Amino acid sequence: MVEKDVFLTREGLERLEGELEKLKTVRRKEVAERIKQALAFGDISENSEYDEAKNEQAQLEERIVKIESILRNAKLIDDDEISTDVVTLGSKVVVKDLEYDEEMEYTIVGSAEADPFNGKISNESPVGRALLGKKEGDIVEVHVPDGSIKYQIVSITR
Repeated sequence: MVEKDVFLTREGLERLEGELEKLKTVRRKEVAERIKQALAFGDISENSEYDEAKNEQAQLEERIVKIESILRNAKLIDDDEISTDVVTLGSKVVVKDLEYDEEMEYTIVGSAEADPFNGKISNESPVGRALLGKKEGDIVEVHVPDGSIKYQIVSITR
């Protein structure tokens, strides 16, 4: 399987490295201790604490593998290369919803650090894809499941 590049901001890279470190050093020990305690209850065939701890261990290891894969394929978005002329990865974009006359700010990030509730949208999302390459003042139409939304780009910053 060919792994694709994962674009990360410096902040996203540091957050993932911190999470990985915590998972490997703190969470692994906590889960191992839970398994040890559950084994002390005896018969594991009907030991729900043991089953739960083993499931948690599997999820933990899966997350560790996923983060390691992301970091292995990470391409850092260089702040100095973020254009303020056109929307690129790493750009902070203020857009105005032309229907509701509301302004929103988005940071365009790679899919690994997308967090729409905190204004970080993926370059692969419909809005992110529509904004890429556009300039201040441009009007973009984004096709969404409910129809389409028109945004005007108010400003582009780093």
